Amino acid sequence: MPVNKNAFIRYKYLDKLLSDHHHYYDIHDLTEKVNDDLLSDGFKDVTQRCIEKDLVDLQDAPFSVPIDHFKWNGKSCIAYNDPSFSIFKMEMSDEERNLLHEVLNTIGQFNGLDNFEWLDKLKMGLELKERRQIISFSNNPYLQNSNLLGTLFDKISNKVVIRLSYHTFTDATIRSIDFHPYLLKQYNDRWFLLGAADGDRKILTFALDRIDTVEPLPEKKYADCPDNLSERFEDIVGVTLYDDRPVEHIVFWVSDASKNYVTTKPIHESQIQYQAEKERQLRSQYPVLENGAFFSIDCIENYELIRELCSFGKDLLVLSPAHIQDVIFQRFSESVEKILLLRK
Repeated sequence: MPVNKNAFIRYKYLDKLLSDHHHYYDIHDLTEKVNDDLLSDGFKDVTQRCIEKDLVDLQDAPFSVPIDHFKWNGKSCIAYNDPSFSIFKMEMSDEERNLLHEVLNTIGQFNGLDNFEWLDKLKMGLELKERRQIISFSNNPYLQNSNLLGTLFDKISNKVVIRLSYHTFTDATIRSIDFHPYLLKQYNDRWFLLGAADGDRKILTFALDRIDTVEPLPEKKYADCPDNLSERFEDIVGVTLYDDRPVEHIVFWVSDASKNYVTTKPIHESQIQYQAEKERQLRSQYPVLENGAFFSIDCIENYELIRELCSFGKDLLVLSPAHIQDVIFQRFSESVEKILLLRK
C-alpha cells in the first residue's frame, strides 16, 4: 500500500493517540485532535471520513497495527490493544543508553513505589548493570502517602484529570475536588501537589499526606497549566503563596555563630549581605548588635518563611518590617508561656 506524505503525517499523530492508555478517544476525538496537530504544524484539516480510512489502512500491511474497539461511558473508543506498540519505534544509540543509565540511577530513590515499577523493567530491558550510588538525595522513608508519588507522576506525565479526596490538619472532614495536576514539588522532606480545580485557573497546593484517594477521570479534557510554575516560587520560601500579599523587604541580623551558615545557604534567592556604608549605618542604628552580619531578603510572608526565621532562635533577629517582628515575637512568647506553665 503506497503511503503519501500527508497520510504519513496523520499516521504519526494517530500513532501517538492510539498508544495513549491514559485517555480514551472515539472517532470524533481522534479527528479533532489530529486536526489540532495538523493546523498547529501548518497543514490543512481533514474530515472524519479521512481518519476512518486512515484507521482501516493502518490495520493493513505494511503496518498491521493491533487496534481495539471498546465501549467506555457510552463512547465507542479506539486504541492499540498493546499500549507499548508503535509504528515508529527506533533503536536507542549507545550515547542515549548511557545518558538514560545515569538518569535512572539519579531517580533511583523512587524504586519500589507504585507506578514506578517501570524503572526496574526499563533497566532490565536495557540490560543496565547495577552501579554504586554516587548521588544521594534527601528522602523521608516515613512520609505518609509517599506511594502516591508514582500515581501522581503518571497522571501529570500523561495529562490526566483526577478526583482528589483530601482533608486538612485542622479538619478531618474528607472533601473531593476534580483536579488538573501540574507539578510535584518537594520542600522540607515533604511532597506537595500543585494544580488547578476543574474549571478554574487558580493554582492550588495539596500536601500528599493530606490526600486520601486519587481517582483518574480519563473522560475529562485536561487543561494545560497557563503559567510558568517555576515563577510562582521566586517570591516565596517553601510552597505557600498568597496572591493578595505583597513582597516584603526583610532586614535581619545574624550572629557570628550562624552567619556563615546563612551566607552559604541563603534563606531566599534574593538574599544579600550588607557591607561597607550600609553595614556601618545598621551598626550605628543597632549598637547592641555586636559582631555578626546584616542581611536582607525580598519575599512574601508565609508560614514557611516565619518558621525558617524562627529556626535560628537567638542567632537571628528580624529588624524590619515591624509586623514580621510581631509575628515572630508572638510565636516565641507563646512558647515561653507554655514552658513556664509546665514548670509550675
